[in-house]
Amino acid sequence: MEDGERLLPKGFPKLKNDTFLRAARGEETEHTPVWCMRQAGRYLPEFQETRAAQDFFATCRSPKLCCELTLQPLRRFPLDAAIIFSDILVVPQALGMEIVMVPGKGPTFTEPIKEVEDLLKLRQKVDVAAELGYVFQAITLTRHSLEGKVPLIGFSGAPWTLMSYMIEGGGSTTMAKAKSWLYRHPEASHRLLRLLADVVTDYLVGQVAAGAQALQVFESHAGHLGPEQFEDFALPYIRNIARAVKSKLKEEALPLVPMIIFAKDAHYALRDLAHAGYEVVGLDWTIRPQEARAQTGKDVTLQGNLDPCALYAPKEKIGELVKKMLEGFGTQRYIANLGHGLYPDMNPEHVGAFVEAVHAHSRHINKHS
Repeated sequence: MEDGERLLPKGFPKLKNDTFLRAARGEETEHTPVWCMRQAGRYLPEFQETRAAQDFFATCRSPKLCCELTLQPLRRFPLDAAIIFSDILVVPQALGMEIVMVPGKGPTFTEPIKEVEDLLKLRQKVDVAAELGYVFQAITLTRHSLEGKVPLIGFSGAPWTLMSYMIEGGGSTTMAKAKSWLYRHPEASHRLLRLLADVVTDYLVGQVAAGAQALQVFESHAGHLGPEQFEDFALPYIRNIARAVKSKLKEEALPLVPMIIFAKDAHYALRDLAHAGYEVVGLDWTIRPQEARAQTGKDVTLQGNLDPCALYAPKEKIGELVKKMLEGFGTQRYIANLGHGLYPDMNPEHVGAFVEAVHAHSRHINKHS
């Protein structure tokens, strides 16, 4: 057992920068907080060095490596939050499915779900402490190692996104196999989605018990669904997870941490997502800030939504785009981020320019407003 794994989820260092948490709760902030999805990623040379010759999921199962990868971007950039290095597909693994990382292809399920009978092969009751304890250990170790610098975000995939991977067997441009289930096997689809929602709920509560100070739920494949399918097969489980997590946190006397829902390309559902029980609604880059504000109202914080590809622009242009984004969203009840994750070929200096521009422009706007 690694030394870090013996650390207990208590006696954490005092938080020095709570800007992200205050923004998430709708409290006033001196500057707009900023973090990036996939901020611990292949665009960093040190990330590639740490990950060299190491299997991806073996890395995910090493609390020490996950901690190191989570901390790396914090050493480079004045980010306002850290997000634990892990993967949404650890949940299907906890259900008993085998996944391998194929070079050039990505995560691949050795035996994807094909028939309704295949659902019987999944674990119907998952002990998250036994199956996903390595994530909890990584969170505890990282929370201690952050030394209170910034809050630590935990996360999970949402049920529809996880289901789509489990049926497709990996990535897909159409999600046709998974979507066909929604039409051909609606009852079985709901059975699988309920199972996933139960596991995700316990997994997120376990992350808070381990030291996570906020939670993000990724509905990455929302855009493959139309409004009716989203309302039937995604939204109810997104709502149930928020309700159940908050209820269990209260029961277990754990902190009621802010929760973020990021449903990519789900513009048609923004009003519903704003009332789904999450403090923060994450946005991709394909919606105007003013339109998002109009649809979500004043009671939720928004997060996003710079086009990740904007970071290929010269630094001066990045600054201009950030200023425009801040003017669109306003600097309060807002967390700056990209509209999706960082790409592997991005220049770290341009990521730094993005982070610094958010801080500088938001301080300037606040000072002169």
